[in-house]
Amino acid sequence: MFGPQIPTATISEITEETYLLDVREDDEWAAGHAPGAHHLPMMELPARIAEVPTDRDVAVICRSGGRSGQVVAYLMRNGWDQVRNVEGGMGDWAAAGRPVIGSDGQPGWVL
Repeated sequence: MFGPQIPTATISEITEETYLLDVREDDEWAAGHAPGAHHLPMMELPARIAEVPTDRDVAVICRSGGRSGQVVAYLMRNGWDQVRNVEGGMGDWAAAGRPVIGSDGQPGWVL
């Protein structure tokens, strides 16, 4: 009724093989992000869409799941089919005890 359903992934489903795409703003990324994540702020996606792989699982994450859900919908409309929204975002990532590092490599936090 309101468009395609957005596929989701839980924190526990994210593995080292998953391409984790963090779409938060620069200050949020600098404060704390998942090790191994790839940073591409949501507003830069249209110009940098070619950076997102099409040949592997992509999990999109933001602070709580709203922005990443919009990005997943955008990617799906543009031909991506192996893309999911990370439920609960970085808030749930940190709450689950998954590592969060700052841009300086030290322990970080979620803004």
